[in-house]
Amino acid sequence: MEQVIQQHSVRVRSELRKLVVPIFIETLLIMMLGAMDTIMLSQYSDESVAAVGVVNQIVMFAFLVFEVINIGTSVLCSQYLGAGLRNKMVQVVGVSLLLNLAVGLVISAILYFGAPTLLGWMGLRPELLKYGVGYMEIVGAFAFFQALSLTVSASLRSANKAVYPMLVTVLVNVMNIIGNYMLIFGKFGMPELGAEGAAISTAFSRGVSMVVLFVILFRKHIPRFPRAYFRPFPWVELKNLLKVGLPSAGENMSYSFSQVVITYLINILGNDALATRTYTVNTTMFVYLFAIAMAQGGAICIGHLVGRKKIHAAYLLGKYVMRLSILVSLALSCVWAISGHAIFDWLTDNEEIIRLGVTVLVVDVIVEIGRAVNIYATNALRSAGDVNYPFYVGLVVQWTVSVGLSYFFGICLGWGLVGMWCAFLLDENIRAFIFVKRWNSLKWAKKGFVK
Repeated sequence: MEQVIQQHSVRVRSELRKLVVPIFIETLLIMMLGAMDTIMLSQYSDESVAAVGVVNQIVMFAFLVFEVINIGTSVLCSQYLGAGLRNKMVQVVGVSLLLNLAVGLVISAILYFGAPTLLGWMGLRPELLKYGVGYMEIVGAFAFFQALSLTVSASLRSANKAVYPMLVTVLVNVMNIIGNYMLIFGKFGMPELGAEGAAISTAFSRGVSMVVLFVILFRKHIPRFPRAYFRPFPWVELKNLLKVGLPSAGENMSYSFSQVVITYLINILGNDALATRTYTVNTTMFVYLFAIAMAQGGAICIGHLVGRKKIHAAYLLGKYVMRLSILVSLALSCVWAISGHAIFDWLTDNEEIIRLGVTVLVVDVIVEIGRAVNIYATNALRSAGDVNYPFYVGLVVQWTVSVGLSYFFGICLGWGLVGMWCAFLLDENIRAFIFVKRWNSLKWAKKGFVK
């Protein structure tokens, strides 16, 4: 019996590695896609970096609306494939694509036509507004590209085909870097467009990504969507998608909106603090990259195990993912803190931004411990069907601790950006403690969707 358990454990970890490696590379490249705009614009002006940082807060918040469907797609597809219910998996993907197309077109219209108003609400100063509006109109107009791409990628990963979204992201990154170089700085006969050039390059790259992913979907995963699967319309799958997606995306949206409010507070501190925050966020993303890949790969495997009713195996796999995520995130955050001066010297020659950034990276070491646990736990609990708990915890702790203490430490006590990072430290680690207790309680074990 013990030998059978060990063999099963080896098989599951092998499946996890096959998922984590391409997801890691894909996530790295997706982060680089956003960070590349910041890095290349830093050679253009600090003002354009600050403006694009604010725009990206709004755009990423809007993109989280798509996660209502995509999180549900990933969870349901994983559990249905684990249980051998392929026809239900096809229904889920078809319904997801239709919904995200409709939602994506609405979001694109809001971002394009509402750019000046939304950035005005964020308190963006006139000298930054000229960079922000143009960037947001272009990126926002084509947001529906991302809506469909995320859905297709989620379905491919749930079927252990994570290598294909990874390869597409490689292509997109190469295109974006070339496009940025040409359109930001006016190379190879192109006009010098600055922030708008970065937006054009990003939007075009996302469009190519969407087309290629659809080709892969039809050739490698779902050759067709039979009409018989959708007549009558699978309302049960739509209900399950929303049952998973609404609270899951709600937690993400709560976090993202809290970051929008915090960005507004940082904007009060001045342009240097705003630029420092943008640089720091885009560099620390690479610290928790491994945790994201492990959590997403682990969630798919946990979903498969829950679909097969192997609860104890899912529990042990979750613990393994958490330990490894913490170890790697802690090691990387220490390296970033030690290298802080070199990182900010490379990004800017503003001494105040360098000083602030170096201090923030030291505080961020403790932030990343809690963040690694939270990334793992929210994904693991959702994949098991325990979708409401992360939402409630996130809603309460993020707003009382992260936002409330950011205002108190940063504005009231005058600790500035460093004080706000101390609030993030408390927020991430309090939620981490709560989530570890939840996973150990096994209260998530009876919340799966395969009956």
